[in-house]
Amino acid sequence: MPLHLGPFVRWRSGLVLTWICLFSSGFTFTGGEHAATVTHPLPAAFADLLPHFLVEPDDVYIVKNKPVTLTCRSTPATQIYFKCNSEWVHQDQHLIERDVDPATGLPVMQVKIDISRQQVEKIFGLEDYWCQCVAWSTTGTQKSQKAYVRIAYLRKNFEEEPLGKEVALDQEVLLRCHPPEGVPPAEVEWQRNEELIDPKTDPNFFITVDHNLIIKQARLADTGNYTCVAKNIVARRKSSSATVIVYVNGGWSTWATWSACSAVCGRGWQKRSRSCTNPTPLNGGTSCEGQSVQKSACTATCPVDGGWSEWSKWSPCGADCTMWRSRECTQPSPSTGGKECQGLDLQSLNCTSEQCPQTASGAEDVALYVGIVAVALCLTLLLIVLVLVYRRKKEGLDADVADSSILTTGFQPMGIKPTKPENSHLLTIQPDLTTTTTSYQGTLRSRHEVTGKFSVSNGPLLEPLPNGSHTLHNGKLPSDPNDFMNRLSSQTYFKTLPRDNVNTSYGTFNFLGGRLTLPSTGISLLIPPEAIPRGKIYEIYLTIQKKEDMRLPLAGCQTLLSPVVSCGPPGVMLTRPVILSMDHCTDACLENWAIRLKKQSYEGTWEDVLQLGEEVVSEPYYCQLEVETCRVFTEQLGRFALVGESLSMAAAKRLKLLMFAPAYCSTLEYNIRVYCMDDTQDLLKEVMQMERQLGGRLIDEPHVLLFKDSYHNLRLSIHDMPQAHWRSKLLAGYQEIPFYHIWSGSQRTLHCTFTLERQSLSTCDLTCTLCVWQVEGEGQSFTLDFNISKDIRPLDSDFLLMDNCTPALAGPSAFQIPYLIRQKICSSLDTPCPNGADWRLLAQRLKLDRHMSFFASKASPTSVILDLWETQHFHSGNLNQLAAVMAEIGKQEAMIFLVSDGEC
Repeated sequence: MPLHLGPFVRWRSGLVLTWICLFSSGFTFTGGEHAATVTHPLPAAFADLLPHFLVEPDDVYIVKNKPVTLTCRSTPATQIYFKCNSEWVHQDQHLIERDVDPATGLPVMQVKIDISRQQVEKIFGLEDYWCQCVAWSTTGTQKSQKAYVRIAYLRKNFEEEPLGKEVALDQEVLLRCHPPEGVPPAEVEWQRNEELIDPKTDPNFFITVDHNLIIKQARLADTGNYTCVAKNIVARRKSSSATVIVYVNGGWSTWATWSACSAVCGRGWQKRSRSCTNPTPLNGGTSCEGQSVQKSACTATCPVDGGWSEWSKWSPCGADCTMWRSRECTQPSPSTGGKECQGLDLQSLNCTSEQCPQTASGAEDVALYVGIVAVALCLTLLLIVLVLVYRRKKEGLDADVADSSILTTGFQPMGIKPTKPENSHLLTIQPDLTTTTTSYQGTLRSRHEVTGKFSVSNGPLLEPLPNGSHTLHNGKLPSDPNDFMNRLSSQTYFKTLPRDNVNTSYGTFNFLGGRLTLPSTGISLLIPPEAIPRGKIYEIYLTIQKKEDMRLPLAGCQTLLSPVVSCGPPGVMLTRPVILSMDHCTDACLENWAIRLKKQSYEGTWEDVLQLGEEVVSEPYYCQLEVETCRVFTEQLGRFALVGESLSMAAAKRLKLLMFAPAYCSTLEYNIRVYCMDDTQDLLKEVMQMERQLGGRLIDEPHVLLFKDSYHNLRLSIHDMPQAHWRSKLLAGYQEIPFYHIWSGSQRTLHCTFTLERQSLSTCDLTCTLCVWQVEGEGQSFTLDFNISKDIRPLDSDFLLMDNCTPALAGPSAFQIPYLIRQKICSSLDTPCPNGADWRLLAQRLKLDRHMSFFASKASPTSVILDLWETQHFHSGNLNQLAAVMAEIGKQEAMIFLVSDGEC
């Protein structure tokens, strides 16, 4: 018989459990609104298990009028029902399926209900419509997660639509789009001329998180109609099209050469022209302002035709019975295009028989021929003697280069006055008094000096040349510096070398090594001793390449971090690595960067030769990155550059800000030029030299600004001027430099000019504030206070260019550590010692221990450490400091260079 519970049952878990325990054999109960029938009691082994859900209802959206279905599945379960917004769903609306899990024998129940749009709209606006599944077993109940049912929609009108723009070439473009309100929120994509824009395939486009489109550098191909498209599961909406026109302002070409003077003789005129084609104005860009033709008065010198002088007297009658006379075209000589004289300038006439001399006798002819033969023999013998002498001198050169007497001499670097420090005895060697002491004075002058030579004193290294003022190039006297650069540039690989000698240093080196330096640029090349094989003499150069001439293939977030430096010639054989030093402009946070060293191949392509942090010691390249300098160890000469790829938007480059103004101003207008460039010494030198030619002066100390990879432009503005005396002629509130112009690093001297106007010529004091900031980033401000008519401050641009080091040094003068002392240090520390008193401890004391694996891969680790020390301390190094480090290692004076095997 069925048991009727009536309205007493309210489906509370405790009450249900009580009745189930009492009537487990099967029963039927009904409520006021709900009814359930238990037909499959649980097996006794699983009677104490709570139900768990195999499938829970998920959030769903109702599209238009289509109902949605919610599904719930649980085991072990005797009953399962849905509750929506705290109300039980009627039993008739449930679709129940029962099953048994074949693996466990547990009953499985699945229930489905349909939710219509009308059900959801009944409570629309009050709260979200939700449903939850409740499952029972003989042990208790479990509730599923709530599934929210929402009505999907997408409104028709955009909250903000993109607007058309006209932009200049290479300018950044921002198109805004705020999609219509919708549930679920709409996804946004952009179209150009009905074609989808994919930033992955075209990195010039960038879509922000708030759905705006950024064109990083406007190109002519970017001209078109742009549409913002919003879509969700309900609909797809398109905004009105925004027309973007990329225009190009016209620019004048260079002036053509002046035409010939219109007058052949006397006063006339000449002209020259230029065209508005650099570039040609496009898409509404402004045309060039000014004249396309210039005329100038000229005076042509009248031509003078040539005239004959009088005939000379007849010559005596010759052996051929002929006599001659001549005249010249000198009365007057032809000039300024005049005609040459017409006619003969030489006449001949046969002599009469009385005037013709008799021929010589046979005996006299024989004597003449004998004399000629004797002279020829003497000249031949003399030539043979000269050739033998030349060969003997040439063979003697290599012998002198390898003369071992140079190795028994203590050297002092040229240009450095020897001192007597306290610990200098630690690095001092008593000279061998049984050997003739000679000193090498081979200081090499820069090739861009007037003479372009270096002098060699009489010594065992090189034989003195006839005039003592020549260098050797492969055993021959070299030509002048311009001829050297022309010879290199004639070869395919060297066609991109700069022709000016200002950015180039080169010299002749042998096994003793040397150093090349480009003054005031931070760029140098150290050639260690024994890097060049003995018996070889190389002429090596070092030069800076202009970045605008060397277009490196940069992609994505890559940027140029250093100057492009060439050293060569490539292909020369080196027995140990040389060290190339150059500045870089990355910040100190290397975890934000992937930095690579690039080298140009013979075919002109750029290749990655190493990545910092992933160096392989067996490769011919290694790099040490210091705070502002990069040291490149390389066994192959060539063209190098440091390229960085930002790994996050926190990566930043160091920029140098320089502010210049005219040294003299006699007008009401006054210009302030602000340069924003990479923080490297070569660019600082270039700007200083350029401003010196423009007559500018530095009005404030250089400042450093960190420029982040955030795709935002750099803005500059001037504020806080005394309005009663000065006003700005800038129409906008600020000036802007595009992000990619700075980040690419290929444009060397980016600057903004602020034009100010004073109220009267008597106003000379100027006070203002310069603000520099990156859009949506932190900025800096600088206060300027100076007198435009005089500069009484001690700040002078010359103090920035005081690097007066010799561009080229050869032999011992290029090093602080004397050659023989260096050899003794290497022989003492290269052999590993159990107590640690070897090259490893030296590296630790010099704070170079992070390069231990690289040093250990070399035949002489100590020599590489000393090479790096020489590079870092050439200007500021002190042998006394190195001696103190050697003392810290624990070796006393008698043991520094004479450590026995037993002690190790």
